[in-house]
Amino acid sequence: MLRFLADENIESALVQAVRRDHRIDIVRAQDAGLSGVDDPTLLAWAAAEERVVVTHDLDTMPRHARDRAEAGLPMRGVIEIPQQYNIGKAADELTLLAHCSREEEWAGRVAYL
Repeated sequence: MLRFLADENIESALVQAVRRDHRIDIVRAQDAGLSGVDDPTLLAWAAAEERVVVTHDLDTMPRHARDRAEAGLPMRGVIEIPQQYNIGKAADELTLLAHCSREEEWAGRVAYL
């Protein structure tokens, strides 16, 4: 099952909605001591912890993720969610992805909800 790292720009309400399914492992960047770190550091931590990054950062995160993958560094994947996306729908889609995806499908991938 996919494990997630919610970037600090993700609303707590979305994290709480995903956690309704107690089988899903999602940690907030703030809770992992990653507040204020840059994208490359966040991606490196997520790779080491085997977590897919969930973010609203549509500006810089995709570039850093692609740079990491192109450099041959491990990258578990990034899921981009537009800021205005419905929280309930985003939680449902993340839950579905957690249950129906294999970890290897996300390696080096950037996807958008």
